[in-house]
Amino acid sequence: MSTELALHRRGSVTTATGGDYRYLEDTVRIGYPVRDAITYLNRHLGNPVGYRLVEALRGERPGCVRSAEIQPAVGGEPTYVRSIRVLPDGTPASYFTPDDLVSVLTEVVTPDGRPAVSLQSRDKIVLHIPVRGYLRYLPGLFQGAVPASRRDVVRADEVSARRWGNTDSPHSAEVQSFNADGLRRFLFIFQHLMTTVTDKIDTIPSLIDPMTTDPRFLPWIASWVSFELDSSLPIHKQRDLTRRAIRLLRTRGTLAGVEEMIQVLTNAPVRVEELKKPNAFVLGRSTLAGGASVEERFVRSEPAGSFLLNEGRAATTFFALTLQPVEQFRQDFGERAPGVLRRIAQIVTNEKPSHITFTILFSRDGDQPPRGG
Repeated sequence: MSTELALHRRGSVTTATGGDYRYLEDTVRIGYPVRDAITYLNRHLGNPVGYRLVEALRGERPGCVRSAEIQPAVGGEPTYVRSIRVLPDGTPASYFTPDDLVSVLTEVVTPDGRPAVSLQSRDKIVLHIPVRGYLRYLPGLFQGAVPASRRDVVRADEVSARRWGNTDSPHSAEVQSFNADGLRRFLFIFQHLMTTVTDKIDTIPSLIDPMTTDPRFLPWIASWVSFELDSSLPIHKQRDLTRRAIRLLRTRGTLAGVEEMIQVLTNAPVRVEELKKPNAFVLGRSTLAGGASVEERFVRSEPAGSFLLNEGRAATTFFALTLQPVEQFRQDFGERAPGVLRRIAQIVTNEKPSHITFTILFSRDGDQPPRGG
């Protein structure tokens, strides 16, 4: 093995320098598909990552990383991270060797045999991705696999040929090989363009997936089912709402729909109790709600108020929204608790049928716990 390569064995895996290079070594050693490799490196490194198409060799998996090239931001020769297939005795393994007998090592090739320097944040990483190029569709003549021309050359002593009429002079064959490297590079231009186009086509499904699409597409996707998305919500809430849009529309105004909407938008445990009237006002035994809004009464720690009820109004026009105990509610949401309570009241007002009235209650010890959270 070349003295330029500094290899340090770690079990069946060999790394070159450790540190940030270990992520590149993992990518090359495992042979990640190109998209997975870019995602993996972007997750662990802050460097710009690109790729370059190279012609696949025998036994290589097209579309998987062959090697990685580090181009220094300050200029200079690039550094390469490559993989090596070796047998248990350390000799190189051929393509025909079964995988269970092969250990995959990694090597870092640096210019002039110098030790690999630390990876800088502005250094560009270029992954070499083998593909089956258009050259394989051409005859072997243009691939450089067979000679392009052959000419028989007769070598004889002219004096002997004139004097003795010798016709058994030695023959030799002169072969002129055709260099396909120029044609290969030319065809790779079209290969690279076509691969870029197919990559964009392959990513079309992710454009309509609420969990992976660009946030700017979320209102457009939600509009497919006439779902109005609140742009003031955090992005992860918008994604979750868009993902559940169809089910939320089907259950809108129902017990399950109101509970799910509250849990998605506020993360507050909630239980809807149907046919439950608010506390009726009884002189001398009632508490009047004194706050101007639901959050103001919450801040003042006022008990549940009592209301004058029309005796002729059916119980089907009332329901109660029961939250967790007030102490637990304060502990879970802290300073955001009044805002969360106001948000819950707004959600229920928008989602409930217009002829139904609701009250917000906090559960007590021994009550059935709210669902979700």
